[in-house]
Amino acid sequence: MRRFRRTLVAAVVAAVVVTGTAGWASGTSQTPVTGPPPGTAEWRADRSLGRALPDPGTATPVDVSRFFAGLTAAQRQRLVVRHPFVVGNLDGAPAALRYRANALSLGGAADGRQILAYDPRGRGQVAEVFGDLTRAGRVAVVVPGSDIDAGTFDRTRAMARSLYEAANDRTRGVPGGITGHGPAGYGRAGKAAGSVAVVAWAGYTTPVGVGVDAATGDLAEAGAERLARFTRGMAATGAARPALFCHSYGSVVCGLAARRAGATDIVAFGSPGMRADSVADLHTDARVWAARAPSDWISKVPHVRLAGLGHGTDPTAPEFGARRVPADDAAGHTGYFAPGTSSLRAFASIARGGAR
Repeated sequence: MRRFRRTLVAAVVAAVVVTGTAGWASGTSQTPVTGPPPGTAEWRADRSLGRALPDPGTATPVDVSRFFAGLTAAQRQRLVVRHPFVVGNLDGAPAALRYRANALSLGGAADGRQILAYDPRGRGQVAEVFGDLTRAGRVAVVVPGSDIDAGTFDRTRAMARSLYEAANDRTRGVPGGITGHGPAGYGRAGKAAGSVAVVAWAGYTTPVGVGVDAATGDLAEAGAERLARFTRGMAATGAARPALFCHSYGSVVCGLAARRAGATDIVAFGSPGMRADSVADLHTDARVWAARAPSDWISKVPHVRLAGLGHGTDPTAPEFGARRVPADDAAGHTGYFAPGTSSLRAFASIARGGAR
């Protein structure tokens, strides 16, 4: 009975912290964007190739990849021009086609950037690639937490760019110059040995503020479906298995997607929990890592899960079983990618496939 009371009190405290610190109001509740991309009806009706196009709602990324592999270059480009929103968000389509499709959708806003996904529905969802996604020997995906959408995407973009530069040693001007690996060359299937591509993936509907959405798992469950499909899409186009870097509520998304994401590593930092009691409960063969800065306010949120509230065990707790990432010099809840920090150095090593 005493243990039950402690758990109940912790849940009540969690509710107070979550609803009190950000001035939660019911108007902030979000409805997740799900389903196939805009323009799907026109895509489904298109018979310009003399046959049906793969249905964005039911075709697997492997199906999509095989479809595009069977087209001529001219046929691919015609589909990009006719259906930019579909091609730009179609997991399994070649990255170069998606970049061009999203450049058309965004007009001049793309400005030569490698936008791998752009969905304008709701608050907007975006994914951007740093590096050569197809040829990189390693791939990392940064999954953000609350308050990230098309309008605030630059926050996630900054984290991904920082990781890209650190993992590829760009700060010292030595592309691919990874300690212990020598200069970058090319290995199996044309992969650039030692190179790391990084994706800033704001591809799900995130909570707004630190309110009820952030304390429950509905948005994370929808996000996990999208993340798992996204990583399967990268695999279908020949990209390397990803390492997932999951910040705050994004670690809830990663926890729910873990068994389906095909990741080499899953890194939870500033995490409220992963909807799991231990690494074993994630049902993944990925290496699982966790970091929390001493000054991160997330430490004040009780790690409980009761009646749908809270996200469970602290991933940095010994009983969870994750490998610990040093973060003593990271500042607050968002300082994990700051240049020169031990957390960024560790993240870069993990992204390269190193660390133990």
